[in-house]
Amino acid sequence: MPSWKRLIRFESTDGKVLRGEPILPSPDFDVGTATEATGLKAKIIDVANNDIFNPATKVTDQEATVKKLLGPVTTDEVPIIRCIGLNFIKHIQEGGRTLPPYPSTFIKANTCLNDHGAPIVIPKLVQDNQADYEGELCFIISKDAKDVSEADAYDYVGGYLCGNDVSSRKLQRDPKLAGTVPQWNFSKGFDTYAPLGPQIVSTEVIPDPSKLYLKTIVNGDVRQSETIDDLCFKIHTIVSYCSQGTTLKKGTVIMTGTPSGVGYAMKEPQFLKPGDVVEVNINAIGTLRNTVEYA
Repeated sequence: MPSWKRLIRFESTDGKVLRGEPILPSPDFDVGTATEATGLKAKIIDVANNDIFNPATKVTDQEATVKKLLGPVTTDEVPIIRCIGLNFIKHIQEGGRTLPPYPSTFIKANTCLNDHGAPIVIPKLVQDNQADYEGELCFIISKDAKDVSEADAYDYVGGYLCGNDVSSRKLQRDPKLAGTVPQWNFSKGFDTYAPLGPQIVSTEVIPDPSKLYLKTIVNGDVRQSETIDDLCFKIHTIVSYCSQGTTLKKGTVIMTGTPSGVGYAMKEPQFLKPGDVVEVNINAIGTLRNTVEYA
C-alpha cells in the first residue's frame, strides 16, 4: 500500500510541476474543482526513482499551493491502458444481451493518456458525428502482476481514478469502416482519448469500490448515472482474469467499463463537438473534467 492516501499532480503557484497529497478543506471537497482561485494546498510527495508506488516514496511536511491541476500519471508511468467492454449488468440487459461468461478486453496505447483539464482533441478522420464519451471507474496496478488469484487481487490495486474511454462510433461499429465485427483499438485509440483523473485515491480510503457511484455529465446534462455495484465483473475478477498468463506491468491502468447513457445510444444520438464540456464524477474520487476541440 502506498504511503499516500490521495495523489495529485499539479502545477504549483511557483511554477513547479509536483506530486502531492491534497489537504482537503472539507471531507466532501471535490479535488477536480481545484483552481488557482480555490487555493487548494497539498503536502509535497517525494517520489523515489520516478515511481509513485516505490516504498521509499514519501509524503513530506512541505506544502505547496495548486495553481493548475493535471492528470495524476504520465505516459512514462503508464505502460498500457487495458479496458473491459460491456460490463454493467443493466446496460447489458437493456440491450437484450445475456451476461457474458468472461470479460471482453481491449487495449488503448499509453499515447491516448490525457490530463484532467486538457482538451479531448478529435482528429480530422472522425469529425463527422461519431466522437462519444464513456465515463468509467479506473484503477492502477501498483506492482507487476501475473497469474493472480481473485483472493489476492486487491494486493495489486494501487488506487482508483475516473476515466473517459473516448470512442469513435463509426470506426467502431459501421461495417463499411470497421469490418464485419466491431473493432475497438483503432476507434478508441487516438491521442487524448483516455483522460484520467482528477486524483488517485488509495484502497485504504476506498476499501470497497462497489459503494462508489458514477455520473457522466455533458454540458451540465447528466447522461450516465449508475452504481459501481452494477459491474458484471468486479475488480478482483478483472485483475485475476487479465493477469492469467499475462504480466500486468506496474502502472497499468484498467478501465472497468461504462454504464448506459452513451451518446450514440440516445433516442436522438448526441456526439461530442467543439466547446463541449465532459465531466466524469465518482464520489470519493472527484470530477474529471475535459473540454472538446477539433484538431
